[in-house]
Amino acid sequence: MAVIDYYFYGASPFTYLGHEALGEAARRQGAEINFKPVNLFALWEVSGAVPPAKRPPVRQRYRLIELQRVAEFRGLPINTKPKFFPVDTTLADQAVIALTEAGHDPFDYMRKVLAGVWAEERDLADRGVIAGILTDCGFDAEAILERAQSDAVGAVRTRNSEEAVAADAVGVPAYVLNGEVFWGQDRIELLEHALKSGRAPYTP
Repeated sequence: MAVIDYYFYGASPFTYLGHEALGEAARRQGAEINFKPVNLFALWEVSGAVPPAKRPPVRQRYRLIELQRVAEFRGLPINTKPKFFPVDTTLADQAVIALTEAGHDPFDYMRKVLAGVWAEERDLADRGVIAGILTDCGFDAEAILERAQSDAVGAVRTRNSEEAVAADAVGVPAYVLNGEVFWGQDRIELLEHALKSGRAPYTP
């Protein structure tokens, strides 16, 4: 079975826009997904990217157009200027690690976290909001959040970030297949082609 390392940050709009498409591609091709939340700023320090508010106005404007265009293409609702953004989703992301460690599939939980920021005006830095999503997904929210706040889980997120940098992930979402990185939700179709064809990975 092919394995996709899925590097993401819960406040990323393009992670939100690509999440369902990634799941569908993986299911079609019988691939497994490794969920790997990262510290996005650690990746940006290496790739030279900056937060949206610090980008030139022309890039800020284009980003807003692109978000609407991709959302329409993917059939997803989006608020391009959400009430709670920027937002620190570290705890929400680390809950993904805790869920995975407990043997749970975090895919649906992640869908709700991402939609919470970009479609539902929810504060994903709020522990209560995160607990509510976990409960809605059928998980023991307090147990998961206690583990998510541990140093051990924080260390996993740091390690994920280091792995993403080593794989040359420019930002998120990034999908790594056999050592080849695919950066951005607009590369999912190319990722699926690589899965389907079974071709050897491309290298620099």
